[in-house]
Amino acid sequence: MTNRLLAVLMASAMSTLVASPSPLQSDTIAEVVVTGTRLAADIRHLPMTVTVIDRELLTSQQQTSVLPTVMQQVPSLMVTSRGMMGYGVSNGAAGGINLRGIAGGSGGLLVLIDGHPQYSNIYGHPISDSYQTLIAERIEVLRGPASVLYGSNAMGGVINIMTRQSKADGSHTHLNLGAGSYGTVQSQISNQTRHGAFSSTIGMQYNRSDNHRPHMGFEQTSGYLKLGYDIDPHWTTYAETNITRFVGSDPGTTQQPMYDRDQWITRGEATVAIENHYQRTSGALSVFTNFGNHRIDDGWYEGRNPNGDDRRDYYFRSKDVLSGFSLYQTINLFEGNRVTAGMDYQHSYGRAYNTSKLTNQVTNEGMPSYAKSHRNEVAGYVDIRQELTPWLTVDAGLRLNHHSVAGTEWVPQVGVVARPLSNGEVKAMVSKGFRNPTMKDLYLYAMANDSLKPERLWNYELSWRHRLGRFTYGANLYYIKGDNMIQTVNRKNVNTGEVENYGIELEAAYQIDQHWSLNTNHSQLKMKKVQVTGAPKYKGYLGANYHDKRWNILAGVQYLSGLGLDQNNDGKADLTSKDICLVNATVNYTLSKNLALWVRGENLLAQSYEINYGFPMPRATFMGGINLNF
Repeated sequence: MTNRLLAVLMASAMSTLVASPSPLQSDTIAEVVVTGTRLAADIRHLPMTVTVIDRELLTSQQQTSVLPTVMQQVPSLMVTSRGMMGYGVSNGAAGGINLRGIAGGSGGLLVLIDGHPQYSNIYGHPISDSYQTLIAERIEVLRGPASVLYGSNAMGGVINIMTRQSKADGSHTHLNLGAGSYGTVQSQISNQTRHGAFSSTIGMQYNRSDNHRPHMGFEQTSGYLKLGYDIDPHWTTYAETNITRFVGSDPGTTQQPMYDRDQWITRGEATVAIENHYQRTSGALSVFTNFGNHRIDDGWYEGRNPNGDDRRDYYFRSKDVLSGFSLYQTINLFEGNRVTAGMDYQHSYGRAYNTSKLTNQVTNEGMPSYAKSHRNEVAGYVDIRQELTPWLTVDAGLRLNHHSVAGTEWVPQVGVVARPLSNGEVKAMVSKGFRNPTMKDLYLYAMANDSLKPERLWNYELSWRHRLGRFTYGANLYYIKGDNMIQTVNRKNVNTGEVENYGIELEAAYQIDQHWSLNTNHSQLKMKKVQVTGAPKYKGYLGANYHDKRWNILAGVQYLSGLGLDQNNDGKADLTSKDICLVNATVNYTLSKNLALWVRGENLLAQSYEINYGFPMPRATFMGGINLNF
């Protein structure tokens, strides 16, 4: 079924095919990215595979989170979900991000904001409810290890959220209001101002939903602020911060309903940076922090304790902070050359404890061996890119990373880009990724082991990209081999696991005319050692876009096959879901210069399916609202 569908979709893509405001546009020839290099670089000269999603596409789908759009547009990337709004944390949570079978939930995929790491420092996983469209100017997704530039947790790749900054003089305010199924409400207001050398972006949002099951409510409030100043033509500085607080309830699985399973989560981040831009050299110094304050009630279910209902009289609490600085400078020593050298420093702190529900007092500092943890990490790296001929570029990088607990790690990568055609390139790359053990791995719970070493993997990749006028297509082949993976054996965390994944990724896009465009992407994944939950064997997307002065209509079909589900809640895929076919659409209509209407429908075929085991997803849902600009 999977192979037949793949053939049908690709045949359709190659004939009438595809393009839209998608990562593979016909004008990719001029596209630059920063994630693979720290500074803007022509994507044709980079050996890594990077997908770019701009703000126009992010906002035209009227999603409050960037992740649904990212999942559509990036082959091999999967985000789990369990309801209409809200991913949550702890047991039963969704928002797990997998890329090529490497799980972000275990720290194998790194989410960045303007190049700075964002994750729960204690558990090492992304907090998916923090990644809001409100703050994003564009998203760059690098598939494959990015540890040379970004260190630990970039083992399987990175999602880099580039934040908004006002570029045009004047003041512009945008308001988005929407409501729909299951009492869902989304609201957002933002203002961008530029006056000479000064710029500012400020935004706030409020979202809530009852979701489609009892005791599954979600409520979120977020704020964002960015201030910039151009000191002179060569030096700029900015400061930005965003904070989100959400409250969510988890009803448990349909097989085993839970009660009072609630979460109160606050996550925030802040950065101050100064950048320089000269003709032959550019760089930046930034100081950053991200932090979290979590309060969780793990709830109870009837029948767990024959002598009672096993209600807990305490909350699990955790606080974590990851702070540091990043310094890098790029210089062009001679024609066709670019050398980037930099260093990173990170200090991480985490504390886990319980507090009484009645008194809010600490009931056990109790977790004595792991209540508090401080760790430091320092690294230096260099990346050299050289154009040997007009059609051949080589790139090599090396990172030396020292962790105060896990020790020292050398991280190399090397790549080659050949451009046999002026509008086509073949890329080959070998890169190493690693992940340092988290506070949970080292110190939390009975299976903790403070002698753990970093997880490691090697990625081998070959890709081809070709542009034929308004038609663009590409293919990637990759092979991943990893060892030292942290697993629990005989109730002890040990470095014994292995990873062996390989697969193919296909993308195509076609701009039919000034109004119509289509895009498609497909990925086939084989996991030889372990079937990871939330990583489908096949994932495909086919999308279409119609755009004129008043209408902007986007429609897409997402198909998933061989998605492993965690039946026993042990982090392992115990069974496989049935094939999932989802049809979504968003219609935007401009009434006037200042007012537009929108409506969004998801799962329009009303399919019955699960992405997290025991959490049936809603059938067809609808949202509608307005956009005001003034």
